[in-house]
Amino acid sequence: MVATLYLVSTPIGNLEDLSPRAVRVLRSSSRILAEDTRRSRILADHTGAKGPLVSVHEHNEESRTAQILGWLESGEDIALVTDAGTPLVSDPGARVVRAVVEAGHEVTPIPGPSAALAALVASGLPAERFVFLGFPARKGQDRKSDLARVAESTETVILFESPNRLVRLLEDLDSLCKSGRGVCVAREVTKVHEEFLRGTISDALGHFREYPPRGEVTVVVAPDDQLLDQEYELECARSVAKELLDSGNPASSVVRQVVEDSGLARNLVYRIVHDLKDSENER
Repeated sequence: MVATLYLVSTPIGNLEDLSPRAVRVLRSSSRILAEDTRRSRILADHTGAKGPLVSVHEHNEESRTAQILGWLESGEDIALVTDAGTPLVSDPGARVVRAVVEAGHEVTPIPGPSAALAALVASGLPAERFVFLGFPARKGQDRKSDLARVAESTETVILFESPNRLVRLLEDLDSLCKSGRGVCVAREVTKVHEEFLRGTISDALGHFREYPPRGEVTVVVAPDDQLLDQEYELECARSVAKELLDSGNPASSVVRQVVEDSGLARNLVYRIVHDLKDSENER
C-alpha cells in the first residue's frame, strides 16, 4: 500500500506563520516524526494534532527508518517536522526521505517558514543567485574550505551559526574577504526581539564584539563584486569570440579583436578562443 510522508515546515518563532494546510496535515497524520518531541508537543497542542510524536534525530535516524517504512507500508500517512523551519535544511531527515522514495511511497512538501530565505530577502543583498552552506565546519581543513568558498563566492552566501561562535566567524571572514564586503546578520527572525544588522563584515564584527548576540543567528554575505565583474567580462569575451568564430574568422584574428575590445590579457583570450574551437570540434 502506498502512503505519504509529509515534510511540514513549521514556524521559526511566530505560531501565526503556520499555514492552514500545515495544520490540516498535522491533524490528519497518523504519526508526527519530530527532532525534539518536547518542543514539537507545543506545536501539536496548538494545532490539535492527536497523532503520537516519534523522535527522529541525528543519533537514531538510521535505526528508526525501518520502523517508519513499516508504518507507511501499513497505510499510515506520516508528518515529519523539525524544531523550527523547513525539515532537512541543516536538520535530520534526509536518510528517511531517501528510503521512503526508494520504497515507492509519496513524499510531499508542505512549504512554509525558512530562516535562511527570510534572512536573505530582508538582507538588502542580491537574492537572484545564492548558495546556502548551513553551519560552517568548526575547525581544520573543512573550516578553511568553507570560509574560502564564502570569500570567493560570486553569489550571495547564507550561513547558520550559533551565537557564541558568531564573533569568531566574523573575524575569520573579515580576514579573508576584501575590505567593504557586505553582510547582514539576522537574529531572532519573526520573534519579539528580531534584529537585522546590515553593513560591512567589519561593522558587524565591531557591533557583536561590544554586544554579544543571543538567540538564533543567520548570516548573509554579499557576493564578491570584483570577482563578479571579472566573471561578467569573461562571459562577454566568450560571447564575442564565439560570434566571430561562427562567422568564419580565423582564431588568430579573433584573439586579436577580443583583446583590443575587452582589454583582457592575451593569454586569457587565447585560452577562451581555443576552448571554444575545441568544443566545436568535439561536436
